[in-house]
Amino acid sequence: MARDKIHTPVKEALISEGWIVTDDPLYIKVGILTVFVDLGTERVFGAEKGGERIAVEVKTFGNPSFMTALYEAIGKYVVYRKALILDESDRTLFLAMPEDIYDRYAKEPLFIECLSDEKINLILFETNIEKITRWIKN
Repeated sequence: MARDKIHTPVKEALISEGWIVTDDPLYIKVGILTVFVDLGTERVFGAEKGGERIAVEVKTFGNPSFMTALYEAIGKYVVYRKALILDESDRTLFLAMPEDIYDRYAKEPLFIECLSDEKINLILFETNIEKITRWIKN
């Protein structure tokens, strides 16, 4: 399975923010089909407060065609979200992507409509400093 070039930096940035990587990749089996989300992580807030669990799909949008990369990212996100629902998982799904890519297309109506309509949660990542810069929950 090929990993996006920012997979490890995103993983390390999550760890530095207090997330524990529980799965790399996160396997979800639904019927006879299995999907592989890049990362499964959790963050515990304390014994009595519980925690939060997320699944993260990492995409560089490195394809020369932004639209092809967008098709792939949204398609994977929708399938992974359905798999998490069918698996009765308590994980919230996020798409991690470079912040500069998001900023470049943030005013494009088709891009914004796809993110909004599909309720895509984002983790924006600054590749130069290998740091998570924003969390956007839809």
